[in-house]
Amino acid sequence: MDAYRHGSSWTETPDDEFRRLLDNALRGEGWVADGNYSVTRDVVWTRATAIVWLDYTFGLVFWRLLLRTLRRGILRETLWNGNKENLFDHFFTKNSLFLWAFKTHWRHRRTLPPAFAEPQYAHLRLVRLRSPRETARWLEHVRQATVPSPSQGEG
Repeated sequence: MDAYRHGSSWTETPDDEFRRLLDNALRGEGWVADGNYSVTRDVVWTRATAIVWLDYTFGLVFWRLLLRTLRRGILRETLWNGNKENLFDHFFTKNSLFLWAFKTHWRHRRTLPPAFAEPQYAHLRLVRLRSPRETARWLEHVRQATVPSPSQGEG
C-alpha cells in the first residue's frame, strides 16, 4: 500500500487517487495487502477474506521501527518509487515515523476492535497475533495446511 500512497520524493498520493489505485489493484481473485490506511478501509476490507493484525507491544514495534529505519537510512536502501529514508526527518521533524508510531499505536488498539465489529466487515476472519512467537506458530500452521502431505503428492 505504501507504494501506492507515496510517489517519488515521498509525494503523497491524494486520497481519491489512492483509493482508485487500490481499487484497481485489488480486482484480482487473490491478493495480499500490507498496510493500515483508514482512508482505504472500505476499499480493502470489503474485499478481504481475512485480516492478520500484528498487535505487538509498543516497545517491540518501536524497537523494530528504529532498527529498520536506521538500516534503510544508513545503507541508503531504495524503497518504492525510488524513495529513500531520510534519518534527519525521522529524528528531527514532524514527519518522523517515530512520532507517527507514538501517535497511532494505542489509538489503533482502541479503534480497530470496534471497526472489525461493524456489520459490513462481519465476513472477515480476524487473526490477532500479539507476539512474534505467536506469529511464528500461526505461520507454521498455515504452512502445514498449504503444503501437500506425502499422501497428497504426485504418485
